[in-house]
Amino acid sequence: QVQLVESGGGLVQPGGSLRLSCLASGFTFSRFVMNWYRQVPGLEREFVARISRSAGSTNYQDSVKGRFTISRDTIKNTVYLQMNSLKPEDTAVYYCNAVNGPFEYWGQGTQVTVSS
Repeated sequence: QVQLVESGGGLVQPGGSLRLSCLASGFTFSRFVMNWYRQVPGLEREFVARISRSAGSTNYQDSVKGRFTISRDTIKNTVYLQMNSLKPEDTAVYYCNAVNGPFEYWGQGTQVTVSS
């Protein structure tokens, strides 16, 4: 059974940090490109960050460049999103996504709220 389970969300003050984790199971993790997306109620889900299968390449949405870092641990089958210098506009549900050709999986999401 394929599962992507996110964790690490919560409430943080502006300027603070959080690290999201996504534990993958039920598929060959190393063969999948891993992504983080986020969604605010009433708006479309938007791309945040991507990491290649080998972790040799990463991409970010412009608004998070220099603040967020995506990484992966193939031994632990886990992808991370380190989020620093958080802003209120980063508030959203964050989703983990795995893609390999026609195969695509999503996690259930974890809420991140940035507020004083």
